[in-house]
Amino acid sequence: MSAKAKAQEFLKISDQFKLGHLVTESFHPLTSNLSSVVKKDVGEALKLLQAVDHQALEVLKSKSSIIWTMAQDIQSTLKSGNKIFMCGCGATGRLSLVLETLFRQLHGDTNQVFSFMAGGDFALIKSVESFEDRVDYGERQLLELGFGPHDLLLSPTEGGETPFVIGATNLASKISSRTPYFLYCNPDELLAPIKRSQDVIENKKIHKVNLTVGPMAISGSTRMQASTVLMLAIGVGLLYDHNNKEDFEKFFQHFVNQLTKTDYGVMKELTSMEADLYKQKKFLNYVTDPHLGISILTDTTERSPTFSLRAFENRLDHGHQHSLSYLFIEDAQDAGHGWSELLWRKPRALEWSELDNRIGITKVLGFDISSHGLKARSSEIPTVNFIVSYDQGKIQFRCLEETLEFNWGHDQLFNHLMVKMLLNAHSTLVMGLLDRYEGNVMTWVRPSNNKLVDRAARYILQLLSKKGRTASYEEVVLKIFEETEGITENEPIVIKVLNRF
Repeated sequence: MSAKAKAQEFLKISDQFKLGHLVTESFHPLTSNLSSVVKKDVGEALKLLQAVDHQALEVLKSKSSIIWTMAQDIQSTLKSGNKIFMCGCGATGRLSLVLETLFRQLHGDTNQVFSFMAGGDFALIKSVESFEDRVDYGERQLLELGFGPHDLLLSPTEGGETPFVIGATNLASKISSRTPYFLYCNPDELLAPIKRSQDVIENKKIHKVNLTVGPMAISGSTRMQASTVLMLAIGVGLLYDHNNKEDFEKFFQHFVNQLTKTDYGVMKELTSMEADLYKQKKFLNYVTDPHLGISILTDTTERSPTFSLRAFENRLDHGHQHSLSYLFIEDAQDAGHGWSELLWRKPRALEWSELDNRIGITKVLGFDISSHGLKARSSEIPTVNFIVSYDQGKIQFRCLEETLEFNWGHDQLFNHLMVKMLLNAHSTLVMGLLDRYEGNVMTWVRPSNNKLVDRAARYILQLLSKKGRTASYEEVVLKIFEETEGITENEPIVIKVLNRF
């Protein structure tokens, strides 16, 4: 299909993907000059990102009643011997996989908690184009995992409009006697014009958990504040059992307060160092303890779609190019062992015949995160190791001569949330030092699904307006599809289209 035909197909349905009015797609006033601030003072930029995180966490404290209700249903399902399922796309899929991993760390291989994301475990590393836009794929993955008539589905979706998650949620509401939970971060009235969202919001057989906490630190970068609050809300229900609401309230408020105590400014030297290493044409290996691997992986892989970086190289791809960073679990002996250490279970891949093994188990294992993969990558390119260790509740970050130690204790949900927030801030500012956004506008967004095509178009129109130029939405969309035909994964679609005007 030609670029023009693809553009015309998108424009037929574009009204349902024009999401610029949503809070999660808007621009946070605190970070409007972030790309300039980080180049002047990394420490000051870290303070800005911490302030945005604190705002989101403060709002979340007011949501404790609905979170308590969900927590009761989660624990009731587990105690009855039934299963919890979690699903998401992109960042929400990854946070679901993190929470399943934490449950398995606590309880072993009980097979009571299952998480899945659009594209299966392959998508944990590299997003699978078109999956997010398919309602039927959400339904299919839910059924193939064995969702039953007494199981509970938890559906985090940052925006509240993701077709894949909506498909799984609607189906769960028909199959199970337990009402599924749909968690999202935009006001109901803003989602109402989007028909698929309206169908969920008006469905009395679905519990709605609205966790609107404001704009993201980088426009549309829901891997940051939105996924943090969603992971926290589900995690406190999944990983703890409280007897009464009063006890839960005290625990929840204290937990959230403690998340604000660590000063992000301690990351300043590591942030500057990592950016400098990339400028010197060096590559990083994040080498981690398996207790923390899933959250380190999440941050490193989410850099790719957010900032148009090359995704982790797959050993089965001929002539593969290397990603700036990669994750390895040093004590893992081979790829299969590495994945089992990462997820605390064997990887689950989609072996659908129509996918031609593109994201099947063989391809998943092509992402070799073991000591063997570490040795191979280090022999091919100039690398520096960023070590993340965990010992008796103490977490250490170490890269070259810089070492940071955190003693947060043994609570793994807390540890993973803190690691997530620190690394989100760190990697976002590394990308700012490498000119991967302008102000707080995601100028290197990769338009890999309908929502992101619209986001790219909006950003181009906004930047054109700043330059005193005009274009129609339709013209911009056509140029996006034309540029997409020849663009590599390490090129800025927004800037390339902007230059054509």
